[in-house]
Amino acid sequence: MAAKPRNRAAAEEEPASHVLAPGHTFSSVTDKISAIVLTEGTSRGWWIGFSISFFFVTVLMASVTYLIAKGTGIWGINIPVGWGFAILIFVWWIGIGHAGTLISAVLLLLNQSWRTSINRFAEAMTLFAVACAGLYWPQFRSALVWDVFAVSTYLTVSLLFWYVGLIPDLATLRDRAQSRVGAVVYGILAMGWRGSARHWRRFDVAYQLLAGIATPLVVSVHTVVGFDFATGIVPGWHNTLFPPYFVAGAIYSGFAMVLTLAIPLRRAYGLQDFITTKHLDNMAKIMLATGLMVAYGYVMEAFFGWYSANTYEEYLLINRARGPYAPSYWALILCNVIAPQFLWIRAVRTNPVLLWIIAIIANVGMWLERFVIVIASLHRDFLPSAWDMYYPTFWDWSTFLGTLGLFLFLLFLFIRFLPMISIFEMRELVYHSEEEQLND
Repeated sequence: MAAKPRNRAAAEEEPASHVLAPGHTFSSVTDKISAIVLTEGTSRGWWIGFSISFFFVTVLMASVTYLIAKGTGIWGINIPVGWGFAILIFVWWIGIGHAGTLISAVLLLLNQSWRTSINRFAEAMTLFAVACAGLYWPQFRSALVWDVFAVSTYLTVSLLFWYVGLIPDLATLRDRAQSRVGAVVYGILAMGWRGSARHWRRFDVAYQLLAGIATPLVVSVHTVVGFDFATGIVPGWHNTLFPPYFVAGAIYSGFAMVLTLAIPLRRAYGLQDFITTKHLDNMAKIMLATGLMVAYGYVMEAFFGWYSANTYEEYLLINRARGPYAPSYWALILCNVIAPQFLWIRAVRTNPVLLWIIAIIANVGMWLERFVIVIASLHRDFLPSAWDMYYPTFWDWSTFLGTLGLFLFLLFLFIRFLPMISIFEMRELVYHSEEEQLND
């Protein structure tokens, strides 16, 4: 079923040939992407990855079951460190989910054609990351009730945006499915889509409207998470810099996770024609920009602590740099300040292996940032008599590893049964490339 391109008159920021290898047609694009889903049988690599992720899902189930049976005493939390891994990993997962909305909504409204090849699995990544974060909500009656509303709204809008964008591709899979069951399932999910002019017009309005609604969520959701800390009186938390600093960090970690997933996927499924070096270069540039914002936040946080002349804030800086958790702090600086500086070099930004390593380092660094903010700030506060060390237990680690397994488990299911790249939007790139050739 040939797709009618949306917004044919829309101006592109860069030539389509930069984000799609030459020589592709509507048919070749559709065949390449749909074949990943509709092919009979599943590759050995998929089964290996799926089995490993499923093992960690069972670890998560066992950890949660034991937690419900015994209570939070199985974790390493204590009197000064009442917020341990639970809030740490909650904030980390929420941050990772931000890149999907940014790629899907913000770049769509800005007519950035390079988003096309990566927006679909970035949107899926958002949903899976928010699902993992949701596991760490202690209860809906907690003092952090604004997180409940902010994150649930974010999840709802992201889910709608993701599903609406899938509808034309679900119709393509419906028409190409070889099995009766597949045709029926995809047909139900496609909601009667036939690709008429009326369908495209209504689709375009709904898609743009959801993008407009989702865009403020990129800022608002992690701003609210930043408020969780900024409204506290604990040294190292009550900082007006936290809301924008958290947003920049969320985009930084989100794009790092997109690169972490996109680079192996393009290699495993031969998608180098669709996820080109242009995509890698642009995402690396965004990581560099947001990484510099995060580094600026670290510098300003240290400056505020010194300039305030507050004994507790000054001691916090010394404790982070020279206290018992100092290795975590300096590892954080290495990962989030030093490592991103290599992205100034174009050869690094366009090298998949080096870029993937830096993306992994960035994800580790953002996890360490949350560790330093939560643990290092709480374990020594105002009174030395209240000081204590925090040591995560086996159940802390097993629950965290279980959420990683759940994330990958959902991702493997997604890439097996749904198109990881938007078919109809890739057809638009083909249309624009042909239009450019005619103009030339």
